[in-house]
Amino acid sequence: MKTLLLCLLISTNASASAAKAASTKATAAPAATAADKKTYTDEEFKKAVRDEAEKIMKRAGSGNLVDFSKELLEKEEAIKIKEHDVKRQEEQLKMNMTDFQKKVVEFQESQKKFLSCVDGQNEKSDKRVAQMVEVISGMKPQSAADVLAIQDPELSVRILSLLDAQKTSKIFNLMDKEVSARLQKQFLQMKK
Repeated sequence: MKTLLLCLLISTNASASAAKAASTKATAAPAATAADKKTYTDEEFKKAVRDEAEKIMKRAGSGNLVDFSKELLEKEEAIKIKEHDVKRQEEQLKMNMTDFQKKVVEFQESQKKFLSCVDGQNEKSDKRVAQMVEVISGMKPQSAADVLAIQDPELSVRILSLLDAQKTSKIFNLMDKEVSARLQKQFLQMKK
């Protein structure tokens, strides 16, 4: 709190001294011509402000005030640099977000294509199973039992699940007992 009050006091004294010096120059010197005006770069202006502030502080008599004002100016520069870095990082983050959103959209499109391909394959598989069901349902139970006993167990169970219950029971009865028991177990698990 003391530092803040001291800062305010210094800035008030500095601005009063600067105003006094400006009014003295204005009354002492005639109106400046366009040739007398000097143009400063930002860096030159900042240096001139620092030098002027340092002179005023030295006239005030405290070396600590000079060091304090230098520290304040250095911290202000550091803050400006950090703000610039933060803005740059925000811009980079925005670019990364747009890239990420584009990649998400591309991924979703490829996922849709993949799922439609899988759905197409499932439809074809279902059609083939339906055709096999028609073929098996037209066979005698013994022939159907022989064919289903040597098929892939999953395919056999799918076909049996789509057949008439009486036809399915006859086929199970005519199969080898071991194969029949394995297929019945899978059939029951599938029904759950």
